[in-house]
Amino acid sequence: MCLGIPGRIVAITDEARLMAMADVSGVKREVNVACIADGPLEALIGHWALIHVGFAMSVIDEDEAAKTLEALRDLGEAQETLQQMAEGARALEGTA
Repeated sequence: MCLGIPGRIVAITDEARLMAMADVSGVKREVNVACIADGPLEALIGHWALIHVGFAMSVIDEDEAAKTLEALRDLGEAQETLQQMAEGARALEGTA
């Protein structure tokens, strides 16, 4: 099953490569924002996006993000995905 999960863009990490840092329920992950970039990348900071396999696929509002996270938690899928993301981040940092 493919899963997109809401994350808030918190920083631009590499403007030339269209990369940003997204906070997904406390787990920070670098994502590509090419699909949602329609102006200065700094304007994306603070906005919510639907994240799928390292790409911000679409901008969503905060209410939609909260409802989606709640539904995913209810289904038990968000926790599994967040654990996988955290494990991946630890592996990249060499702390796995």
